[in-house]
Amino acid sequence: MSKRDYYEILGVSKSSSADDIKKSYRKVAMQYHPDRNPGDKAAEEKFKEAAEAYEVLSDADKRAQYDRFGHAGVGGAGGRGYGGGMNMEDIFSQFGDIFGDDLFGGFFGGGQRGGNGRSRSRGVRGSNLRIKLKLNYEEIANGVSKNIKVKKYVPCTTCSGSGAKDKGSTQTCTGCNGSGKVRRVQNTFLGQMQTVTTCPTCNGDGSTITAKCTACKGEGRTYAEETVTIEIPAGVQEGMQLNVTGKGNAGERGGSPGDLIILIEEEAHKELYRDGLNVAYELHLSFTDVVFGTQVEVPTIDGKAKIKIPAGTQSGKIFRLKGKGFPAMNSYEKGDQLIQVSVWTPQQLSDEEKATLEKLNGSSNMQPHPDKSERNFFERIKDIFQ
Repeated sequence: MSKRDYYEILGVSKSSSADDIKKSYRKVAMQYHPDRNPGDKAAEEKFKEAAEAYEVLSDADKRAQYDRFGHAGVGGAGGRGYGGGMNMEDIFSQFGDIFGDDLFGGFFGGGQRGGNGRSRSRGVRGSNLRIKLKLNYEEIANGVSKNIKVKKYVPCTTCSGSGAKDKGSTQTCTGCNGSGKVRRVQNTFLGQMQTVTTCPTCNGDGSTITAKCTACKGEGRTYAEETVTIEIPAGVQEGMQLNVTGKGNAGERGGSPGDLIILIEEEAHKELYRDGLNVAYELHLSFTDVVFGTQVEVPTIDGKAKIKIPAGTQSGKIFRLKGKGFPAMNSYEKGDQLIQVSVWTPQQLSDEEKATLEKLNGSSNMQPHPDKSERNFFERIKDIFQ
């Protein structure tokens, strides 16, 4: 089942501002929040769906990629999105400003995220990572699985990401009494206004470290190299960015990880040229080949293909191999391979060869007689780039 359009999910248009998108998301989140729809699986899925849409549309880079390439541009590299790979804790951790007490007016109690016992978010979310990935034509056309070595922050194995020396090396935060939130009351001409913000002492964790882990110095993460498996879908293009959820830098003190953003680069082919979904190839033939006709092998994305050159083929003639181009993402469309014939003119001739050609040049059959029914030069050029 295909994913719904992100703009449709949030009830906004492509021209909507960042503020409009945020307001619409808050509205949808309130409507389908699991604590307001206990036991309603359909509402929970819509809540996750809205979170996924907001995660993309609230980020300028991801939104631009989505506008250009659709879902494949932001989730085609293996990131399953919220509906498949992240739970409620991940969503609340990611959008703490959206799901705070200020949105639900005390609907969450006791420093918890919800009445069903979800705990507050831990630590600080890790940053995103960007890497470039060069692919050849065959990999682009068929899709490929890549194992990439990435240097990044990973959870500390000594303290399991907590940042503490041991289980007894933490204490309840005195700034928020373990709630992770700080409430402030202000007197205004409208009356008392209450605001709730993340505790600056513990960064919302609810606890502080009394003795730091010696391996990570209290960060809960260390710098190391990790092998990440990336699934590249068929049909990607130069400049496309793919998002792998949760494969960026690990967060501090158990915070959720950032994302790994893959920038696609195309490796130039020795003989083929890409134009959109089509592939172009220039076939050089001798004068005798086009006069008498021949059969030749031409390179394609997937190997070799044989084509027949009829006798009398003119230079500039374009042959089309249907379906031998690149596939389109998110559809069944596929490009073609276009082969343009170029007659090779010899640059060095013997005296005997010159004499033979001069003799043939006097024949009427050797004089140009363009066929009016054939496409002219400009029509052929237009055909190449369609």
